[in-house]
This record gives sequence, structure tokens and C-alpha cells, in this order.
Amino acid sequence: MITDLHDFALIFLNGKFIGTIDRRVGQNTIDLPKSDAKTPVLEILIEAMGRINYSQNLIDRKGITDRVTLNGMTLMNWEVYNIPSDSGKIKAVKKSAVYPDRRGFFFKGSFNLKNRGDTYLDLSGYKKGIIFVNGHNLGRFWEIGPQKRLFCPAPWLLKGENEIVVFDLLQTEAKSVVGYRTLIN
Repeated sequence: MITDLHDFALIFLNGKFIGTIDRRVGQNTIDLPKSDAKTPVLEILIEAMGRINYSQNLIDRKGITDRVTLNGMTLMNWEVYNIPSDSGKIKAVKKSAVYPDRRGFFFKGSFNLKNRGDTYLDLSGYKKGIIFVNGHNLGRFWEIGPQKRLFCPAPWLLKGENEIVVFDLLQTEAKSVVGYRTLIN
């Protein structure tokens, strides 16, 4: 059982996707199935989604704020990893196989431009994540909104080939990203 996790998480047990925790909708715990593996591997991919800045929640801790138990044992001695998001690491992302039991994929592609200009990239084909163009972090997106398009300033674009990397927590296959001149049609 994972108890009181802030804010959003993907849970994997022995490489299999178990489910999500989403504090926004009142989910802050999940029951883990019993594992018959000799040395079970529990992976928790956590996204901190900003701070609550009012009332009793003013002190808003992130991550696992209580405990995790598996097969009746409280787990300790965690290994914690950050997902690198600096421009060098993003540019080095390679295409990898997509596994149906996993979530949290990097999708990488390119597009060509004859002319540069301020652009709004439509991510309505994706679910929840972050987008990078030519190593620049444009920001977060989420299918629940409010935005479906993220602004990409002209100086971050190149005449010719441009690179786009989408890290999506929930999407399992690549979708098209379309550029528009305006925020809305």
C-alpha cells in the first residue's frame, strides 16, 4: 500500500503498470497486489504539480509523505532518481521500444520550417507531460486542460530541421503535434 503521496504518480510492480495516484481527485493511496517474485521491484514515478498556498495545506510536502508497504513489510532504503530535463540530456534522448505494461515515455521527432515565427504547438493527441523544442522546455500539458496549445517563441525555432521531444506520463504511442499561428482557431 502506498499512503499519502503528493501529487501524481504512476505505480509499477515487477515491470507491470498497476495504476495511478492523483491527489487532485482525492486519490492519495493505492493498494498493491501481493507479489510472488523472490525480489519484487516496485517503481513509483512521481510528479510534483505545484504548491497549495492557502489554509491548513500551506505546508505542502511532495512525494511519498507517509509509507509504502509491500507484502506486509514497510519498504525502506529507497533509490531515488530524477528524470534529467536539461537541454543536453533531452537532445540525447534515443528512440526506444514501447511496452504496453509501461508508462512514462519520451517521444522524439522532427519537423522542417521554411520560415520562423511564433508558434503554438497543439498537444491534444497527448495526455500529460512536458514538451521540448530544440532542447527548450515549453512547459507542461495535460489533457484535462485548460490549455491544449503551448507557445513556442520564434527564436527557439530554426530554419530547416527542428527537434521535438514529448515526455508523456500516460501516453503509450506517438501522436502528431501540429503548429498553429494562434492560440485558438
